[in-house]
Amino acid sequence: QVQLAESGGGLVQPGGSLRLSCAASGSIVSIYTMGWYRQAPGKQRELAATMSSGGTTNYADSVKGRFTISRDNAKNTVSLQMNNLKPEDTALYYCYANARYAPFRAPSDYWGQGTQVTVSS
Repeated sequence: QVQLAESGGGLVQPGGSLRLSCAASGSIVSIYTMGWYRQAPGKQRELAATMSSGGTTNYADSVKGRFTISRDNAKNTVSLQMNNLKPEDTALYYCYANARYAPFRAPSDYWGQGTQVTVSS
């Protein structure tokens, strides 16, 4: 079906920057929404940022002005540039895609394994 592979997490000091990348592979007919969710310890998974195939973006209020999502539809990739990182951004970041893997099949949600982002001095 569809596999998502993330890269780019790590440890960064407050105020620093990181860039996350995700590549989709497999039997892909179409990818609709693609983006990033995050889950901090003891909390539920939440939206960070997503982008539709047409370029419409959706950001969590907490990351607006600091995170920028970008997408390459031809390469089936999505990236998240994270600037001015704060300790509260510490979380496991999951790549997400709503995609169709075969004609006449309804789109399904797919998730990556997650990449850890830790913001600490």
